[in-house]
Amino acid sequence: MSLNQPIRVAVLLSVGQHPVTARPRRADQDARALELALQLGNVEITPLHVGLMNEQNEAALRSYLGMGIRQIRLIEPKAISLQESPDILFSLEQGVRDSGANIVLCGSRAETGESSGLVPYLLAKKLGWPIVSGLVSIEKIEQGSATLLQALPRGQRRKLKVSLPAVLTVDPAAATARQSAFGPAQRGSIKTHSPSTSPNLSDADLQKSSASDSVLWQFQPAKKRPKRLKIIKATSARDRFKAAAAKADASGGKVLQGVSADDAANEIIKLLLEEGVLNLDSRL
Repeated sequence: MSLNQPIRVAVLLSVGQHPVTARPRRADQDARALELALQLGNVEITPLHVGLMNEQNEAALRSYLGMGIRQIRLIEPKAISLQESPDILFSLEQGVRDSGANIVLCGSRAETGESSGLVPYLLAKKLGWPIVSGLVSIEKIEQGSATLLQALPRGQRRKLKVSLPAVLTVDPAAATARQSAFGPAQRGSIKTHSPSTSPNLSDADLQKSSASDSVLWQFQPAKKRPKRLKIIKATSARDRFKAAAAKADASGGKVLQGVSADDAANEIIKLLLEEGVLNLDSRL
């Protein structure tokens, strides 16, 4: 990257899902990524979305437009297999390259689909760029590098310096996205683009993709998690030692001696059921 090259930021936007109503909405982390880009000031921002346009997706994308951007570049995904399965990663790579961006901002994971969080890493690998995760803010961009603030566990922060171009994923601790305004959301435009090139895959890649296309994903409500056993919490080493060395109250327990393995296992399962650690569904 040239030192005098202007800063161009590509923000990857996805259609999110409300955690309660399951309705389409702007993804929270992607909205935070767009907020960071808007806070940079004098930079060229290219919002990118890969997908097909429909009524629900348009409403979600227009909520990004309501944050103050004029246009979203919609990229139609290209098919790579015999089953015409779209390759989102290829379309993202081509969209970033066509935009001339030297910074890619996005959320750490999507709110729908697999939500594995691998897309930013796979995109960085395809582009050949470094990736920084857990971004909280961009403090400074100068001389072909960016000074970043990264979120660490327990509220800690770490300052990093990365050479551009780079892929940056936003942490949930980043600044909350501004409210979407109805007027700008309706005045903004969503312009459709197609990648400048098509995927060039070998026969082995096509067969592998075709095999993966045959997998049918099923969604179901999450099961209730098992209850953890009570843990004695102590603030000092002396209290922890006393708790470990204290004799257990034998009033509600049972001592098993000279029993078979099956009887012992049944008693253990009975105890776990009484404590709520196991339930009947988990045993099926």
